[in-house]
Amino acid sequence: MLAIAAAIVFGFALLLDLFDTDLGAPDLFNWNTLVLIGLTLLALYLAGIGSGPRNGTGSGRRFYGRRPGRG
Repeated sequence: MLAIAAAIVFGFALLLDLFDTDLGAPDLFNWNTLVLIGLTLLALYLAGIGSGPRNGTGSGRRFYGRRPGRG
């Protein structure tokens, strides 16, 4: 979830940079601040905080007993 939030923040920062706007608050929504927020969210995601991909919880197919197609 944090990686998705980081992608949204980076996309928003890109749009602000492309349209060359500061939304009326140059000190609050500048390009550097949004990039730092995005990098912080990515760092938290890579550190394991937040919901991310988990091993063994519903991913892949489960076979109980004999696996199909294995004679």
